[in-house]
Amino acid sequence: MPAALIWLIAALGLAGAEVLTGDLFLLMLGGGALAAAGTSALFGWPIWADGAVFLVVSVLLLVLVRPALRRRLQSGEPAETGIEALEGKSALVLDQITAHQGQVKLEGEIWTARPLNGGDVYKPGDQVTVMRIDGATAVVWKSD
Repeated sequence: MPAALIWLIAALGLAGAEVLTGDLFLLMLGGGALAAAGTSALFGWPIWADGAVFLVVSVLLLVLVRPALRRRLQSGEPAETGIEALEGKSALVLDQITAHQGQVKLEGEIWTARPLNGGDVYKPGDQVTVMRIDGATAVVWKSD
């Protein structure tokens, strides 16, 4: 079996194994094996030269390409989901909000609401801010 084919099989195997890890380490080694397969097919160098190409290209990919790819793929903070995503959003008062009753329209949905300060009363049409979600109730506050 030609050395180029062995290097190509190694490259495909490493790239396939990368799917299981997701760390980009094996993918960089697969790139080195692909480079070794290419040089072996084009130049017919001895196996030790192919190994040297594999080593140099793999190290360069690990040092130069992998960190940049990881930063790009893992940039930013994870998106907030669930009730955490609703905190701080603006809502429209639909039904008068008192300590024991009220409704707001929040992100297109109607929520039961109560004021952050128990004595506050908000009228329909007021814009309020969701301070937290308590069960299925939005706890809201209106800045003056």
